[in-house]
Amino acid sequence: MHLQQVPSMPRARAILQSKYPYNISGRCINREWFNLPMPQVWDVFSEELYLTVINHNLLIHSFVLMNNHFHLLASTPDANISQCMYRLLKNVSLRLTQAGNRINQTFAGRHYKTILDHPSYYLNAYKYNYRNPVQACMAERVEDYPYSTLHGLLGRSKLLIPLAFDDTLFDNIDDTLSWLNQKPSDQQNEAVRWALKRQYFKSKKDKLTNSSVLFDGEII
Repeated sequence: MHLQQVPSMPRARAILQSKYPYNISGRCINREWFNLPMPQVWDVFSEELYLTVINHNLLIHSFVLMNNHFHLLASTPDANISQCMYRLLKNVSLRLTQAGNRINQTFAGRHYKTILDHPSYYLNAYKYNYRNPVQACMAERVEDYPYSTLHGLLGRSKLLIPLAFDDTLFDNIDDTLSWLNQKPSDQQNEAVRWALKRQYFKSKKDKLTNSSVLFDGEII
């Protein structure tokens, strides 16, 4: 008996727009680690993000590099997110694959692009991303992790990645760091993680009550 092959679901086409920022995340293929020392991976990403800004007018708000994935907050004044990400991932993958003597490409085929069409959604993504190293027990505090733009913005390392002015951080640095280091509940954290895998930020619903875990305007 022959089993009929079920066709894979087509990927949703990226929504091209210039009004709201995107949260973008991508992961190494098969959840493998980058096959290079983290400082070298950081340098490659920094250089390619710089060139993407120069060549495609990407507006970067924050970037966090983990050992097998990344988190990027960015806007596209020219409504060209697909072009920006194609260029970035293609060149980073090529450089990391060659430098790490890999056979396979670096990134899994899919990356997530979530439109953050409310200020609270942006802030939740901002905090989730900068807290990712703390959540993974790779740093005790958000400002201690060296492979994030926050580290550079605070003057703790040289930052090549060109950033938009960070109103969130520089409105009050001490208060912002205190907020970033305040751990959200596991339920809130999971709700944000789930929301950042949708085309538009959308809160996960509680299984028992069927109500949204994050209410409109809630900031973790």
